[in-house]
Amino acid sequence: MTMATQLNREKSLIPGLDDGAFDAILRRAHPAWEGVLKTPFLRSDKLSALAGCELWIKYENLQHTGSFKERGALAKLLSLDAAARARGVVAASAGNHAQGLARHAALLGVDARIVMPETTPYVKVEQTERLGAHVVLHGDGFDEANAYAQEICAREGRVYVHPFDDPYVIAGQGAVAAEMLADLPDIDVIVAPIGGGGLLAGMAAAARRLGARCQIVGAQAELYPSMYNAVKGEQRPVGGVTLAEGIAVREPGAITRALIKALVDDIVLVNERALERALSLYLNVQKVLAEGAGAAGLAAVLEHPDRFRGRKVATVICGGNIDTRLLSSILMRDLVRQGRIARLRIELLDVPGQLTRVSEIIAHEQANVIDVAYHKIFSDLPAKQTYIDISVETFDRPHLERVIAALRARGFNVEMAAY
Repeated sequence: MTMATQLNREKSLIPGLDDGAFDAILRRAHPAWEGVLKTPFLRSDKLSALAGCELWIKYENLQHTGSFKERGALAKLLSLDAAARARGVVAASAGNHAQGLARHAALLGVDARIVMPETTPYVKVEQTERLGAHVVLHGDGFDEANAYAQEICAREGRVYVHPFDDPYVIAGQGAVAAEMLADLPDIDVIVAPIGGGGLLAGMAAAARRLGARCQIVGAQAELYPSMYNAVKGEQRPVGGVTLAEGIAVREPGAITRALIKALVDDIVLVNERALERALSLYLNVQKVLAEGAGAAGLAAVLEHPDRFRGRKVATVICGGNIDTRLLSSILMRDLVRQGRIARLRIELLDVPGQLTRVSEIIAHEQANVIDVAYHKIFSDLPAKQTYIDISVETFDRPHLERVIAALRARGFNVEMAAY
């Protein structure tokens, strides 16, 4: 698809935004853009080897609030005249958009009110208020919070700042691609996550505005294929519990949908295991923290290798805000998949010395026991038999298999828990 031929150049590239204003955003023409970091854009040799392509990563997780959302929020705020700024702004968000808007509204002296669902964790409320916004808790979920934000707009005359379906917000996010292309003009493919579509639409528009000929590919969570459905005309189910909560959007934007349909070459879906693997690789291999949505681009490159093999590929860690408990669970699950932690169920005679024998075998194979649980009562084994669950640490899966083989060679019946 040649995107340039599909654009009506009598109109602005982003509907509702003059091309000159778009250029000014991409150039960071206003002094307030000094508050947004020009994030590093670096090649990863280790991940390139794993992915089979030359992989470059844009680190938007290093922004002050940990997300690219600051760019779009600031672009929207800078578009407001003095009267609109005096009235203040309002948004509905429990995530990165809230913090990005709160920070830059405070820096510009604009009163910001953020409506969050009543179920929002207190830490997110506190973080947003610390950045300078007034938080209003309302409703059980985003839809109710958003409806209340609209009520505030109507009642108080505030400006509503949409998280993705606004021309200035889209343009602000596009600066991510502009910075990429300034550093590396000969990119073959840009891969970016899709939720409501603001980031991908903005990056695609920026790339086309700058004359780049690279392909643009979106990465969307398989459980939330809303933009995929809209662009490809499919009816895949939308919903579920996803690691990529930042892009778990049921209804994409109208402006973003039109831009993505016109400017983006492809959208690929990534499943939950791919997202977990990508997040773990960022932390363990690249030594950087990504949230689930932030890992979607890498997940797409790894899950669709033929699409990217041998090419110069650029992706973006769009955010790094992840709950530490969730992160801990993901990392432990990844160790299990690698065979570095395993739970072994071993049948034993219910006589003294059995556990000692098992422990000696495991120690001889240089594995480490980290947990032991006996099961004498709740068991369908004969009365003189029992079983234990032993969790062990090993170097890798071949080492784990040697431990299991050694136990079986000594007469123990061993099963490994599924993962």
